[in-house]
Order: sequence, then C-alpha cells, then structure tokens
Amino acid sequence: MKLSKTAMFSVFLISMLLVPAVGYCSVESTLGAIQSKLMNVILPLAAVLGLIFSAFSFFTGNPNARSHLWLAIIGACIGFGSSSIVAFIRGLVN
Repeated sequence: MKLSKTAMFSVFLISMLLVPAVGYCSVESTLGAIQSKLMNVILPLAAVLGLIFSAFSFFTGNPNARSHLWLAIIGACIGFGSSSIVAFIRGLVN
C-alpha cells in the first residue's frame, strides 16, 4: 500500500515538472471571470426564478405568498444591483 502511494506521488511530481505552465496561472483573472459570470448570469437568473416562484405561490393561494414576494423583490434588487454593489465596495476599499 505504501508503494502505491509513493508511486502516485512520483507520477504527480513528474507530471507537475513536465507541465510548468500550471505554476504561472493567474488566480486574479480566474476569480474575476468567476465573479463576472456570477454577477452577469447566475444572480439575475436566480432573481427572475424567485419572482416566478413568488408569482406562482400568489396565484395558487399560498398563505406565505406575501413573504415569498418580499423575499423575491429583495433578491431581485441584490441580483440586478450586484455589479453596482461590488463597485461601491471596491470604491470604499481602495
């Protein structure tokens, strides 16, 4: 068992030495791409889905429909205003 762990570590080490480009990757650009995808695609989509769910809840006569509607409105404000919120926080930090 110890030999197989050593062999796997050796293969991993050799592969890392043969592929040095992994060591030069940019973490900042990767995080920026994730942030952009989150703010421009996922948050607005989640806000619209929340509004659809609250409307469905209202039309079916759910007693918690008002609560669902308020939470969906708050989520939509956060989802669609996320880029402005991030820009505001960046301005405060810098």
